[in-house]
Amino acid sequence: MRVVALVGDLLDRSKIAAAIPDAAFASAPEECAGADAVIIDVKAHPGVVAAVRKLVPAARVVVYGRHDNPEALASATSAGADVALPRSRFFHDPAAAITFPP
Repeated sequence: MRVVALVGDLLDRSKIAAAIPDAAFASAPEECAGADAVIIDVKAHPGVVAAVRKLVPAARVVVYGRHDNPEALASATSAGADVALPRSRFFHDPAAAITFPP
């Protein structure tokens, strides 16, 4: 499974890399081509969900953001994210978040 993360924060990157060792990190939606799953930090990359969804329509798109900004999470879901989670829930188990439900 090819996982690409649009995440800029170094601490977040290290947590994702620990949970998903083969994850690649990107700075633009175009770098997500061919991904099976895309992780997006909605605070660092607001408004890219629709572009990612268009580029990789079959990918699982997982967005995370601050719990005190539910509007950003709802906007990401409206734009095509499969899942939008508060940071704490996402980082509880990042590998589970990118897995398609059975």
